[in-house]
Amino acid sequence: MEAKPHTLRNLAILLALWEVGGRLRLIAGGALPSLSAIFVKLWADRADYPNHVWATLEASGLGFVIGNVVAILAGILFVLSPRALRLARGFNIAIFALPPIVIAPILALVLQGMTPRVTLAAIGVYFVTMSATVVGLSQYDRRAADVVLAYGGGPGKVLRLVQMRGAVPAILSGFRVAAPNAVLGAILAEFGGGGRWGLGAYLLGSLGRADPPRLWGIGLVATAIAGLSYAVFATLSVRMLGASRAITLNPAPPAGPPVAEPLALRLATAAASVALPFVIWWGVLKLLSAPEMIAKTPWAVVTYLFLSDASPLAREKLFSALSETLPITGIGLISGLAFAFVLAVSGRLFPNLTRAFLPVALVTQTMPLVALTPLLVLMLGRGTGLTLWVTISVTFFPAYVMLAQGLAQVPQSAMDLPRAYGASAWRELRLVSIPASMPWLFAATRLTVPRALLGVMIAEWLATGKGLGNLLNQSRGYLDFGMIWSVAATTVILSVIFYQVVLMFERRVLVRMGMTPSE
Repeated sequence: MEAKPHTLRNLAILLALWEVGGRLRLIAGGALPSLSAIFVKLWADRADYPNHVWATLEASGLGFVIGNVVAILAGILFVLSPRALRLARGFNIAIFALPPIVIAPILALVLQGMTPRVTLAAIGVYFVTMSATVVGLSQYDRRAADVVLAYGGGPGKVLRLVQMRGAVPAILSGFRVAAPNAVLGAILAEFGGGGRWGLGAYLLGSLGRADPPRLWGIGLVATAIAGLSYAVFATLSVRMLGASRAITLNPAPPAGPPVAEPLALRLATAAASVALPFVIWWGVLKLLSAPEMIAKTPWAVVTYLFLSDASPLAREKLFSALSETLPITGIGLISGLAFAFVLAVSGRLFPNLTRAFLPVALVTQTMPLVALTPLLVLMLGRGTGLTLWVTISVTFFPAYVMLAQGLAQVPQSAMDLPRAYGASAWRELRLVSIPASMPWLFAATRLTVPRALLGVMIAEWLATGKGLGNLLNQSRGYLDFGMIWSVAATTVILSVIFYQVVLMFERRVLVRMGMTPSE
């Protein structure tokens, strides 16, 4: 993707302001060093980086490949078999909602070598790519499918010639978000699970040295890796978009209502969907022969919260932490989605402004939060402002990518029609582009719901000393593994509930608009 002069100019201005602010110690009393100081430190530490960078690249790259292969195959299965999608929905959301700050040290205890890092990187990419695949395969041109069927093709050929071709930009859009997620997943595993090599391990070993240039240097190296991976798939997505989007909007509604299933079958599927994550949880722990003191089964968590003598105190701590975490989660979710929507729409109305902001957005998305924390605390304090900033930071970017992709796939001819009648760019967006991209808006919302809760927990864990994140941090210090697993289970259950609420609303809206819900 060729950089344009105004983009380079804006980037140069941003870097110049950074340099001046760092040299004059204008920001947070010097917690943000100048770029020159960061690069001087990078050069002084140059011998340390090759092994650390290679370890992170190896784990994130392998996790990226494994997670995406599984995600695409799962997405195809879920589109071909809606019942399989309903059955696996609880497991899918549970995988996405698992707090990395919880499972990283546990994975390090029960797995060996690079496996914890690869596992966390693969988990970080699975849900994003799977969701993008399902959306892309579901929103296809049914008239093209009718042509294939009229010439004797079956569902397999429709999938290969129509659905998969049309889903390529969506899958690449998923890769754009998944690639930085894989890098950050590997770094979190290194940071939370120890080990000698890796940027996360290097960052952990440097935190106590009061050396901001080194911390920022490590963070910028991680940002460069994640940003480059994002740029590669963003370029591929733009190149592939024109070859695979429909010529016009599909005016035909879905072919008839879904076949009604017996009530008993629907209830059985719903019950199995709820039970499957707990069965897999129990099975994985048994397969790994994890120590019972560390790895708690679902029944052990129930015993801890409801059947032991200490259960009342444990529940009191958990509910008190929830009362602090949930309100700010709702505010952060709404703010992150609103910011993503404004940024995506602005990209159509004011593309130059959006391009100028995207480098800053990408840095906030890919810079490890542990490296940003000293600056954020000094700038925003340890209160609600910090938590809200972190939550918006981890939620808006994936939502923006999905929304921008949905707006980009609206056919040009559909946008030309209102313009031919003198409609403004905003009116065209309101009447055509935004309604046509509604499936992507809901996909972005479903993608953002668990991330909002995790963003709040990360802020609480790193800085504020409140809520579920702080409870998790305290429990790790006390080796209270029962509470650690209880927090993880509570996080997953809440994410599933929020996800289902969004899904129910999505179905109602899209059915009224004559569109097929993607899940």
